[in-house]
Amino acid sequence: MLEFTWKVFSNTGNIDTYLLFKELEKENHEIPGEQDDELAEFDFPIS
Repeated sequence: MLEFTWKVFSNTGNIDTYLLFKELEKENHEIPGEQDDELAEFDFPIS
């Protein structure tokens, strides 16, 4: 999805598309950390 959004922005120069790209990029970077936390809970359950 990021690649497509970047291509649309590159071709059009539309600022809204760029802002969407940055929002998706931010969400994409937040997800791995949350997943690591969830996996840690499975490895070491809190008693």
